[in-house]
Amino acid sequence: MKLKSFVAGALLAAASVSAFAADQLNIPVTLGVATGFSGLSLPGDGLLSGGSDVLTFTGLAAGSYNVLLNYSATNVNIQSASLNGQSPVFIFGSSFASLGSFNIGTNSPFTLTLNGTPTSASSAFYNGSITVTAVPEPETYGMLLGGLALMGVVARRKAKKAA
Repeated sequence: MKLKSFVAGALLAAASVSAFAADQLNIPVTLGVATGFSGLSLPGDGLLSGGSDVLTFTGLAAGSYNVLLNYSATNVNIQSASLNGQSPVFIFGSSFASLGSFNIGTNSPFTLTLNGTPTSASSAFYNGSITVTAVPEPETYGMLLGGLALMGVVARRKAKKAA
C-alpha cells in the first residue's frame, strides 16, 4: 500500500516538476485529516533552492490548533523546520515529527518552512503529512465536568431508591 502511494506520488511529482520549484502556496487543510505535501528535485532543479522551501497551508479559521507532522526524505538533509516562524519541530535524521500547538489570526494561513540541502547530485525527494486538530475551548471542559456531575447525581439517586 505504501509503495503504491509513494510511486504514484513520485510519478505525479515528476510530471509536474515546475509546481515544486520552491514554495508551495495554498495547500488546503481539513481538521483531523492528514494533508500530504512533497518536493522533488531532478539534477539542476530547485528543491530547497536558496536553502529553504516554504509550504503555505490554508482553510483554517482563527483559533488554536494542535499540529502533528510526519516527514521522510531521500537524498535531502533537512537541518531545521519551523511552523509559523517558531521551531516546535523535532528533527530525527531524515524524518521529523511534532506535537506542537499554535494560534492563527483571522483568515491567515500558516506556513511550514524546511531548511536544508539536497545531499546528492541525482534526484532528491521529500514527502510528509500534516494533521491539524482544534484545541478544545475551556468551556468544553466545563460542560464535560458539569455533565459528569449530573450523571453522578442521577446515579446516587438511583442507588438511594434501590436501597
